[in-house]
Amino acid sequence: MNAQQLKAVRLRRRTLSTRSHLRKNSSLPRLSVFRSTKHISAQVIDDSTGRTLCAVTTTAKSLAGDLTGKSKSQRAAFLGAEIAKRAKAAGIEAVVFDRGPCRYHGRVKALAEAAREAGLKF
Repeated sequence: MNAQQLKAVRLRRRTLSTRSHLRKNSSLPRLSVFRSTKHISAQVIDDSTGRTLCAVTTTAKSLAGDLTGKSKSQRAAFLGAEIAKRAKAAGIEAVVFDRGPCRYHGRVKALAEAAREAGLKF
């Protein structure tokens, strides 16, 4: 295995480890965050039915006007508030936070804190 394949395997292992702990210990919907080098996206997933209840991403054309001229952390904070608003509209008050393989700092932390401030309970 080359270095790139090994890195992908470790990333997948960390993701599955995080999600397995969340699924075992909670029956609440899961707020899953995906972070790439340029963009970030978040979705609320009901694991019992396997359905996405609401989602938001920086690549959405409907949010393009609100996101222009902002840094990546500011965009993440905006998405946190937006996902909380959409989750509340869907009738979801509390979720468990799934950071995936990413550490809880930077853009992931900004998204989570903005979602909490907007009224979503973790």
